[in-house]
Amino acid sequence: MAKILLVEDDEGLVDQLKSYLSAEGHALDSAGDGATAEELLKMYRYELIILDIDLPDTTGVSICAGFRSLGGTTPILMLTGKSSIRDKETGLDAGADDYLTKPFNARELSARIRSLLRRPQSPPSDVLRMQDLVVDTVAKTVTRGGDEVKLLPKEFAILVFMLRHRNQIFDADAILERVWPMEAESSPEAVRQCIKRLREKIDSDRDKSIITTIRGFGYTIYNE
Repeated sequence: MAKILLVEDDEGLVDQLKSYLSAEGHALDSAGDGATAEELLKMYRYELIILDIDLPDTTGVSICAGFRSLGGTTPILMLTGKSSIRDKETGLDAGADDYLTKPFNARELSARIRSLLRRPQSPPSDVLRMQDLVVDTVAKTVTRGGDEVKLLPKEFAILVFMLRHRNQIFDADAILERVWPMEAESSPEAVRQCIKRLREKIDSDRDKSIITTIRGFGYTIYNE
């Protein structure tokens, strides 16, 4: 089962694909325009994106290129009613992994999805950077502006997790589940206190924190 984002403005097609892909065990979110799609991509992590090339407010090519420019590595399958080689080249050059021309058979879509989900993802980098913050995940070191920052293991784990999932929002429960799923004594409040300490250490006297609080939703690190 995969968590999939479908970006498509044809409500009839969305309903059909939701029914079909749900029956195959996938969890499907949908967006009918580019603005909604971009908000969902900031808030959630998807294992596959199905992206229509023609949208009311933008193009799938633009969304794809923007997502890739922010470091997004999720496989992208582009849908379109167009079939020219130039259109396919444009989508693939923007960072799409595969292309399917409408109308298509649901079984072919399913096969394309399985193929994309089997592809190995690019290995994550050992060194993560954000502004003048540098995190070496192998040496377990953190520097800010060239100065070493001493972090406790849990603080380090949260920082690495959020840097690897930039532009996605996680509340304290989600962070607890992903960073320490086996620690029964931990709690959402422990996560909040850990983030508070982490901010004090990595932000020092700076006016703006690298970790942004989205009231009512959780925490994120925006890619800049």
